[in-house]
Amino acid sequence: MDYATLKLIWWVLIGVLLIGFALTDGFDMGAAILLPFIGKDDAERRVVINTIGATWEGNQVWLVTAGGAMFAAWPLVYAASFSGFYFAMLLVLFALFFRPVGFDYRGKRDNPRWRSAWDWGLFIGGFVPALVFGVAFGNLLQGVPFSFDPDLRVTYYGGFFGLLNPFAVLCGLVSVSMLVAHGAAFIKMKTDGVIARRASVALRVASLVAVVLFLAAGGLIATMIGGYQIVDAAPLDTVANPLLKSVVGAPGLWLTNYATYRWMIAAPVLGVAGGVLAVVLAGSRFEKSAFMATGLTIVGVILTAGFSMFPFIMPSSLDARSSLTVWDSTSSEMTLEIMLGAVIVFLPIVLLYTSWVYRVMRGKVTAAALKEHHHTMY
Repeated sequence: MDYATLKLIWWVLIGVLLIGFALTDGFDMGAAILLPFIGKDDAERRVVINTIGATWEGNQVWLVTAGGAMFAAWPLVYAASFSGFYFAMLLVLFALFFRPVGFDYRGKRDNPRWRSAWDWGLFIGGFVPALVFGVAFGNLLQGVPFSFDPDLRVTYYGGFFGLLNPFAVLCGLVSVSMLVAHGAAFIKMKTDGVIARRASVALRVASLVAVVLFLAAGGLIATMIGGYQIVDAAPLDTVANPLLKSVVGAPGLWLTNYATYRWMIAAPVLGVAGGVLAVVLAGSRFEKSAFMATGLTIVGVILTAGFSMFPFIMPSSLDARSSLTVWDSTSSEMTLEIMLGAVIVFLPIVLLYTSWVYRVMRGKVTAAALKEHHHTMY
């Protein structure tokens, strides 16, 4: 297998890991965001918590795996992103701290104020990462203010509050709304009665908001947000060096791939169609279909961002030549080969184990089950 093909394969694999994280840990985050609003008393909130309580830890491993894969496969992207998004990543990390302690400490005291405080802690642990991940993608689409010197030392010239520009915040709200819809669909699928009915309302509203905001972001990308395009580059199978290329930037260039590869249009169509289908199915008895529809929205939105930017991973708004792409930011050929061998062996095992866990944990969470298993459930 040649070096250029390995680079492309790892772009696909890291995309798969990010989608896997959004699909699994995404409904955990969405359910946590909805927790203070769908659950009106302690019993109802315990039902919501226990819909995700058995699987959230395993789902979060997708994020750790994606981060590790990015470090090994795209070391320059890892270095540049940690320089540019350092405080944003710390914010995500500290927000995620609320998740394990929130789940474990909430039930330690039978005190309404104590439990309510941890409920809002779980809300923060879901809302902040969902928002920041979307904001990060919004900044990637606009370009990040960094550059490399001739020795490939990276310098970042922006600040944390510069990341919170209007378009990036819009992308953050797209992320939050689609994950809230995914979480609402999961709660609806795992509960019954009044909680399921409230989840249906949340599913309908969040899906509609996600579609509208996604279309708005697409309109801005087509007309106002500057994209990037490579006009001259070193051969694809050469050693990674981002400075060996020429890049131009202009509004509308992120649409170039859709004209070149017509099949890519399926991604934004899937994102919109999944959201519309979720709105239609929100009040129906087809709970699994509604959950799959919100999953299609997530897949479509993430693929749209990836297809639009390809082959760029992290464009530079200061020095377009320093922009990092699939072809010039990867590890050595041997590293990619060894990692691919590990993925071929272990990824099927992980997928089989995950499928088995969800099969064992299938079924609805009810107030009666909480009373029966009071000491073994959150």
